[in-house]
This record gives sequence, structure tokens and C-alpha cells, in this order.
Amino acid sequence: MSSYTRVALVTGANKGIGFAIARDLCRQFSGDVVLTARDAARGRAAVQQLQAEGLSPRFHQLDIDEVQSIRALRDFLRKEYGGLNVLVNNAGIAFKSDDPRPFDIQAEMTLKTNFFGTRNVCIELLPIVKPHGRVVNVSSILGSKALENCSEDLQEKFRCEALTEEDLVDLMKKFVEDAKNEVHEREGWPSSAYGVSKLGVTVLSRILAQRLDEKRKADRILLNACCPGWVKTDMTEGRGSKTVEEGAVTPVYLALLPPDATEPQGQLVRDKVVQNW
Repeated sequence: MSSYTRVALVTGANKGIGFAIARDLCRQFSGDVVLTARDAARGRAAVQQLQAEGLSPRFHQLDIDEVQSIRALRDFLRKEYGGLNVLVNNAGIAFKSDDPRPFDIQAEMTLKTNFFGTRNVCIELLPIVKPHGRVVNVSSILGSKALENCSEDLQEKFRCEALTEEDLVDLMKKFVEDAKNEVHEREGWPSSAYGVSKLGVTVLSRILAQRLDEKRKADRILLNACCPGWVKTDMTEGRGSKTVEEGAVTPVYLALLPPDATEPQGQLVRDKVVQNW
């Protein structure tokens, strides 16, 4: 048996839903919890806040927009823990409704972090996830709404079970290009950069789960996307209907699925229930 301590990691965990997820995992997960944040000072302040509550998370800096930052985290996890047991991809951005920056800039920045950053974390960290590991990608029901507002042609592409990761990346890049060229609506896209980014995360989760089932079936790793709900955070400008604690419930439920669980796998889960999208 390995002598390594078990470890759970939460990205973007210095505030909001990510902080609440880290707190719940500190209470419920049998092993170490690593809280990550782009800003080291804010991350350490979050750790101190949890320590004041009698909890003992660890901190590691992580900027999901920077591949080198992700790789430094990967190397730390390999060295300290021999891998990773639970990964919660929570880090993400959303522009405020009154942000003056043009749509193409918002589209590029939102997709860079929410889709491409999350994908890069998966590329670097999925290979070190241990047997019976759990991976949770925090998505949103707004991704499903974005899908409904896509053209029929785009809907068909996103829903296609044979869609590859490369195909999905091409679609995400096309959205950014179409936004830059001010033709995204004509090309069948909705005017929600956040929605499209989370649609990408949901579809990516399905593709990655399929690959885990093909390549690492015996390891029984479960990977899902989830919608925490409309939560009162900075991101929603405090307008949500759920508390951050309520928002953390489904991500934590998926992170702590028992070792013998075989489902859900590759699904979008909201309020602990698999969603049809």
C-alpha cells in the first residue's frame, strides 16, 4: 500500500463557491485539502480564515491561465502526494453586466480562463489522478441555456457523442474568432461569452469521462460537470438565490462519491441530480 496521504485540490478557492467547497472538504475529506488561488496573498488569507475555524488546509499558488503555473502545481502534487485523489476545477471568471469592454474582448478573456484554462488543468493533472479519483468541473446551467440559443447546426455538433476534444477546441476558437469579426450571431452563436464557455466545460467533461472509461476503465475514476446554482457571490454581484454553502453542496457530493460508485460519469449534475441538456 502507498504511504502517501490522500489529497483533494480546489482551484480558485480564495472566495465564493470555491472557498465554501474547500471548507466542506476540510471537514469531510479524509486527507489533505489544497486550496489554490491566483493571488498568493488572497489565498493565504483564505487559509488563515479556515485555520481560525479549526481547519487545516494547505495553500499552493495557481493561475490556470498559465501552463507553467499548472505544471508547478502538478510537480508539487507528485512530490508530496504521489498524485491526486480529488480535483475540483472551480476557477473561472465572469464579466459584470455593466462592464464597458467590447464583446469580443470579453469572449476571448472568458474562454481563455473558463474553457482553455480548465482544459489545461485537466491535461496536466488528469494523468496523476489516482484510482477511484474524483474530478469535478464547475460548470453552469447557463451553458445549457447557451446551447438552446445556438443554431440547430451548432446544437447538433455539441450534442454529437462522436465529438472529439479537438473538434470542441475548434468550436471554442471559432466562437472567439466570430466574436472578433462581429459575426457570432450570424454564425449561430448566442451573445453570452460566459454561457458558451460553460457549455464548453460541460461538453469537455463528457469527452474526458469517455476517454477515462476507454483508457483507464479499471481505475474507476469519475469525472463530472456540475451547476452549483445561482449563488450569492461577487460573480453574480450578490444577486443569487443560494448561499455559497448551498452552492458547494453538489460539487462536494461529486468530489466525495464513494470508491465503489460507477456513476454519474461525464454528466452535468445540479442539486445532486443528473441534468438532461
